[in-house]
Amino acid sequence: MSKGNIFAYLVLLSWPIISIWLYKTKSIQLATLWTILGGFMFLPVRTQIDFPLIPPLGKDSMPVISAFLGLWLVKGKMISLSSNRGGVKWLLYLFVITPIITVMLNGDAVNVGGHIMPSLGYHDAISTTINNLLFILPLFMGRQFFRSYESQLLMFKVLVIAGLGYSLLMLYEIRMSPQLHSSLYGYFPHNFGQQKRSGGFRPVVFMGHGLWVAFFAMTIMLAAVTLSKNGIKAWKYSSAKVSYYFFIVLILCKSMASVAYGLFAFYLIKFTSNKFQMRMAILVTLLALAYPTMSILNLVPYDEITSVARMVDDDRADSVQFRFDNEAVLLAHGSERFFFGWGGWGRNRVYDNQTGEDITITDGRWIITFGQFGWFGFIAEFGLLAMAVFRASRALKLVKDKKQSNMLTAHALLVCLIMLDQIPNATLAPWMWLLAGILLGRSEAIIAENREAMNLISNVKDGNVR
Repeated sequence: MSKGNIFAYLVLLSWPIISIWLYKTKSIQLATLWTILGGFMFLPVRTQIDFPLIPPLGKDSMPVISAFLGLWLVKGKMISLSSNRGGVKWLLYLFVITPIITVMLNGDAVNVGGHIMPSLGYHDAISTTINNLLFILPLFMGRQFFRSYESQLLMFKVLVIAGLGYSLLMLYEIRMSPQLHSSLYGYFPHNFGQQKRSGGFRPVVFMGHGLWVAFFAMTIMLAAVTLSKNGIKAWKYSSAKVSYYFFIVLILCKSMASVAYGLFAFYLIKFTSNKFQMRMAILVTLLALAYPTMSILNLVPYDEITSVARMVDDDRADSVQFRFDNEAVLLAHGSERFFFGWGGWGRNRVYDNQTGEDITITDGRWIITFGQFGWFGFIAEFGLLAMAVFRASRALKLVKDKKQSNMLTAHALLVCLIMLDQIPNATLAPWMWLLAGILLGRSEAIIAENREAMNLISNVKDGNVR
């Protein structure tokens, strides 16, 4: 359901114009970063313009379309989805084909307690395929246009600069309560009660929920500590001081998961080797990939996790247990159509057999993807994110420069934490796909440069170079 006052629609419709201006006046890299990241930071939540067949134009889709138009109309660049790298290519094929098969296998209407969910048809296949491609397009933008160390460094700098400005709005809402979205766009984007924590408030600003803001703060802190390690200032400020500042802001955001991610990343970047950091990034990535299987086999230590949360706060423990309970119900339902899922229109959710009332809450991105598109849908989506980390691990072995190694491993840690956060939360957004794509592009460039160097050496030895 679309919401918003006239100003909300004006801001949404102005985004392509802002994007065109950015691409006319800035580099491809800078314009893409501000178009995608800025949309997440400032566009209204759930304000949408819905046209037939194509996905609704809103907070997630409008920045991606705007960046696409800027690249095409201003810079004369088309985004390439092709790849001569097997893993990414086959995962992309799977990502595109899976929703089509899902629609074909869900031609039956579902009636639970009088609540009727329609059968899926060709319209759903077209719409879902377009929506899915639009969802991951930033991955391929990052992969194609951010292949140098300088462009990767620019990403870290832009994150810190954007975070510094946004932190003023975050601190305002921490003190005064989350009200900026309501004041500017005419409505509150989520459940206000969920933003109350420990006698205070989580900031929401224009992101939709306090959890999104907390993860954003964690990302800025990670970017700042990485710049500090490389001796690079964040704009005109000390990166070290910015990292400590954002650690305080992160704590004030009152999200236990993001604080834990921040502590984990901060310690690894500051006190461990790049090789160890990459091993941990791979481990976390594998854990995120394995989580559905572990859940199905009941290998996740749910009781222990809840007990740890209860040591911190009873409300947090109750929230964790609530998520686990809903996850179990949704997993059992999703397993009925294990490989390709139930599709859209709420078919992946669970309803009361008597009243038809929706009795589940879908918190985690993984369970949403699994419920809608099944095991293959999960593998395609999470596999594309994981591929960036796996390629970075391979590239790290080829990098000799210390600063580049520092950047690569910190970036891999960030992407693996994005994946991990999709287990309890559904925070995956276009800016995160862009960050993963930048890691993928930089890693593939390192590997390609090394291959070219090895070929040149081989030709010299064989006497084929004059």
